[in-house]
This record gives sequence, C-alpha cells and structure tokens, in this order.
Amino acid sequence: GCSTGFLSRLYGEQFGQVTGIDIDAPAVEFAQKSVTDDHMKFHVRDSMQSGFPDNSFDAVTCTQVYEHVPDSRRLMEEIHRVLKPGGFCYFAAGNRVKFIEAHYRLPLLSVIPKWLAHYYIRAAGKADHYYETHLSLWGLRALVQRFEIIDYTRSVIADPEKFNATDLIKPNSIKQKISLAGLSAAYWTCPTYIWILRKPA
Repeated sequence: GCSTGFLSRLYGEQFGQVTGIDIDAPAVEFAQKSVTDDHMKFHVRDSMQSGFPDNSFDAVTCTQVYEHVPDSRRLMEEIHRVLKPGGFCYFAAGNRVKFIEAHYRLPLLSVIPKWLAHYYIRAAGKADHYYETHLSLWGLRALVQRFEIIDYTRSVIADPEKFNATDLIKPNSIKQKISLAGLSAAYWTCPTYIWILRKPA
C-alpha cells in the first residue's frame, strides 16, 4: 500500500533498499518519478500475491491496508512468506469497533453487518457499496496469529514526542489522558492498533 511513496521516501532515509508496491498504477508511477535514488523501487503489484521470493525482506510495512484488500488473511500470509525469519512487520490497523468510521465519516458504519452497511452508505450518498472490511481486536489477533505481537499502541499514546506522533495526540492534553484511561479500561475499543509483528526465527 505504498501509494505515491510518501512514507517509502522516509524509509529510504534509514534503509539500504526500499521496495514499494501498490495496485494503484498512477500512484506508483508518481512514486517512481519522485525518487532518483537507485535504492528505492516501486512496482504495481498485488499485496496478496506479490511475486517476490520467499524470505526476501527484513521488514515490511502494512499501514491501514488490511481492510482494503479482498482477503486480509491472504495478505498476512503473503507478508509472512516474504519476510525473513526473525523479520518484522510494522502493522497499523483500524478497529472495527468505533463510533465514526474513518473512511466515510459515518456513525457505526464499520460496526453494523456488511449487507446493511451497503444500504447505509448508498443512502448517505458516499459510495455504491461498502468495500472495506474492518476487524475487531479479537479478529486482528486471529489475523496475525502466526506472528509474535509487540504492542506499541499504549507507548505511542503515552509518549507521542518519542514516536513522532504529536500531530495525532498532544502531550499532556485532555485527549491523551482520556485515551490512556480508555486503553486501561477497554483496550478493545481503541480506534487504531500499532503493532510490530515478528516472524519467528
């Protein structure tokens, strides 16, 4: 899900080789034209069947992508396949359980049954059907069960400066205090989870 390559270019400042893939051909073309370094490459490929060899990457990023693919289990199987043993996946994932759905800004859209969500999104004039498929905390844990989960969600909220997340949550703000209290009381309601997934060595 590299899209136009914004995050990939940041990764390029830290990693020796960076490969971005997306099914959006115009976005990938823009990404490739925006870099001049040979250590960065972009390809139009399917994240569920990328075509890369087994055990070919030290790290993979999957940022708000799982809900957009037709089969999120195939996506995670592919990530597991291309990661080297002991490799890591940065996995930022939206929660199904949220009052306002992030993509269309409609209340409870991701919570209600999918067939009803199709009617709802059409009635709201937002789209022809609700394509995204979000999972709850339990569904996400099942999705990534082949990996070791290293959970950074609470750490990022507790210290947004350390994790360059002050655009999302201000240190010592009411929002930060409420978020931390909410995580302690009902972690399953967190809108987004930030996990590092480690493929067993």
